[in-house]
Amino acid sequence: MGTRERDGDLERLIPLSITDTANRSNLSSPYNSPTASGAGSAGKEAFSKVIRSWASKKFMTGCVILLPLAITFYITWWFIHFVDGFFSPIYSLLGIDMFGLGFVTSITFIFLVGVFMSSWVGASLLSLGEWFIRKMPLMSYIYAASKQISAAISPDQSSQAFKEVAIVRHPRIGEYAFGFITSTIILRKSSGSEELCCVYVPTNHLYLGDIFLINSKDIMRPNLSVREGIEIVISGGMSIPKIMTIMDSQFIMSPRVVTVRDEDEATIELEGTTLQVSTGI
Repeated sequence: MGTRERDGDLERLIPLSITDTANRSNLSSPYNSPTASGAGSAGKEAFSKVIRSWASKKFMTGCVILLPLAITFYITWWFIHFVDGFFSPIYSLLGIDMFGLGFVTSITFIFLVGVFMSSWVGASLLSLGEWFIRKMPLMSYIYAASKQISAAISPDQSSQAFKEVAIVRHPRIGEYAFGFITSTIILRKSSGSEELCCVYVPTNHLYLGDIFLINSKDIMRPNLSVREGIEIVISGGMSIPKIMTIMDSQFIMSPRVVTVRDEDEATIELEGTTLQVSTGI
């Protein structure tokens, strides 16, 4: 019994080994506890999410900047190749292989056509060609639609199909639609005459649309040119200015000249159309 008691006292007096102390200290460390390991993994996951979000945003920013430039250069390069292909075969037969020469020749040819068609002889030949095209069943519709669109953006103000940009209430109260004023007419009624504007409201870019006869006083005319209005329609409204000013309709009504011949009759000239109005009772 005395020997066993001595051994127990010796074990109590002998210090623990360094290995056991280190193991116990590691187990009792707050960094190695289950809670600490979970917090560390959550922090790494949050950091990785921030990095991924930052990288995706920068990548999308690069796409937004480079995509319009890439599309512009691609369309321009395609257009140059397309126009260059008209006269390149001719130069190839002559043994001349120079890129861009066909493009320059095509641009020069288009310019000369414009100069020639501006003359009396060119206008006569164009009228004759249009007469033949109108006799063809399918081509007449295609040519008429294409000519109207070309006339809308023509630099010749006298031949523009679209006179002004208009904003009309359509299809219901509180909603507005972009349109183009194409002509102005006088509607005679028993109660008197009313000036109406023919407004073309595109529904599918510029090729298809609806035609409305609207009182000129009910049309809002923004401070936009016809070319700017076409850009707004084609771009789906992305090029619309942030602020638009509506012009006063009394200063932009269709020009008219009133000539009073006598007490019972007056002549009104409206856009080249002469109307005789009886003023007698």
